[in-house]
Amino acid sequence: MEIALLLTALVLAGALVFRRRAGEAALLEEKRLLEAARAEAKEVLEAAKAEAKELLEVARREARALREEAQATRERTLQEAEELLRRRQAEAEARLKGLEERLRVQEAELKEERERLRAEREELKKEAERLSKRAEGLDLREARLSETEARLKSKEEALWEREKAISEREREVEKKLQEVAGLSREEAQRLILERLEAELEEEKAQRVRAALEKARLEAKREAQKILAQAMQRQASETAAQLAVSVVPIPSDAMKGRIIGREGRNIRTFEALTGVDLIIDDTPEAVLLSSFNPIRREIARMALEELMQDGRIHPGRIEEVVEKAKQEMKTLLYEKGEEAALEAGVVGLKPGLVQLLGRLYFRSSYGQNVLKHSVQVAHLSGIMAAELGLDPVVARRAGLLHDIGKSVDRELEGTHVEIGLALAKRFGEGEEVLDAIAHHHDPENAKTLYAVIVSAADALSAARPGARRESLEEYLQRLESLEKIALSFPGVEQAFAVQAGREVRVIVRPDQISDAKAVLLAREIARRIEQEMNYPGQVQVTVVRETRVVEVAR
Repeated sequence: MEIALLLTALVLAGALVFRRRAGEAALLEEKRLLEAARAEAKEVLEAAKAEAKELLEVARREARALREEAQATRERTLQEAEELLRRRQAEAEARLKGLEERLRVQEAELKEERERLRAEREELKKEAERLSKRAEGLDLREARLSETEARLKSKEEALWEREKAISEREREVEKKLQEVAGLSREEAQRLILERLEAELEEEKAQRVRAALEKARLEAKREAQKILAQAMQRQASETAAQLAVSVVPIPSDAMKGRIIGREGRNIRTFEALTGVDLIIDDTPEAVLLSSFNPIRREIARMALEELMQDGRIHPGRIEEVVEKAKQEMKTLLYEKGEEAALEAGVVGLKPGLVQLLGRLYFRSSYGQNVLKHSVQVAHLSGIMAAELGLDPVVARRAGLLHDIGKSVDRELEGTHVEIGLALAKRFGEGEEVLDAIAHHHDPENAKTLYAVIVSAADALSAARPGARRESLEEYLQRLESLEKIALSFPGVEQAFAVQAGREVRVIVRPDQISDAKAVLLAREIARRIEQEMNYPGQVQVTVVRETRVVEVAR
């Protein structure tokens, strides 16, 4: 019976495998085999039960016959038979459950396979529709391309005809021009070449003048060496002074104490210092605004001391401001002494030292005037020593050349006039007076010290990073360069690059030929030379570009 069950299981397994591979076409056959297997299993089970019953009856008969001889054996045999029956029955039920579970799994797999096949069929159907639509679009596009090709061909033929007509017309116009002008084509070319040769002669003369200028510069090689040596031996940092100072405060509650009741504290402070005290939403900070950096520094010192002391009222403000003014005088004298000591200048009168210290709070184009003066003093001493002059006098003249800027905001006149008056008042020598008076126009100087101070002043001011060019002037210069280039016909775009040292001009290739591009560059450069003032030189680059674009489909 076990062999029969195993055979039945194998048959069922084979049937299941066969049904899985056969797909949807064998699904009905698999169900039929499943029903047959179930029926066969049921018959086997019933036969097993019948056989078990028969064995039980035989055992019972034998047991009754041998009851008297082997009562114990009969009971044991009965128990073994019952146990065997239960075990076989359990095995049969377990195998049947396993077969049913496998069948359910296979049915689920078959269902998933059917869904996947259905989805694939739908996708194939959609793909076929897309391909059909695409084929229709390609056919339509091919028809349009054919029509376009025909139109282009007809236009090409028309253009050929038009070109022939234009050529004929050009020959007629040329013939008429020759008749009207009384010149042949060769004579007209000769006339143009003669005019161009005259222009080239002028350009050659300009280049000769440039060569002569270069020769004169070569003659000053020794002076250039002296200037280069002076620049290499001297360098200093620059500092830019702002019109606003930020003063930190310990907390925002201090702002109310600074303002005072009904604003009396802030009004007193502004009246005594001449500085605007700005209190806004800036956290833990107030602003001091004034065009005069010395007043602004006095106000900063006074305000910091008031916050440290804690007593802020009009009487205390007046005391602290007066004290700050006295401290400022001391600070100015100390700065003047330090600058004189650094420049190697001795014997200055106290009033002159005080004025020199005021230059610490003065700036010109972002360059600190006191540091600039010390630097000019060093450069002047170096150049004077190289030229065999007195370096002490040169350093003194270089240190005091801008002394007029210390009070030029308080007195009428230029800083040169004010400085000359101050130097005469404090009894400076003729060389120093001449340097102060003519450090901006050395051609009118009486001594060489003024020329040396002028050169040192130019070196200090022109050193990279020393001064800032006005942003507005810089932008105007760039805009002027671009406007000059754009004013010529045939120019499409113009860009001023490299801080205004180069102008790149983009021209229309259908209007400007390669030969005309050379002339255009010369004309733009000539206009720039005539109409603009600029440092160094400006390079004009004309770009003529032809682009042909075609799309491959």
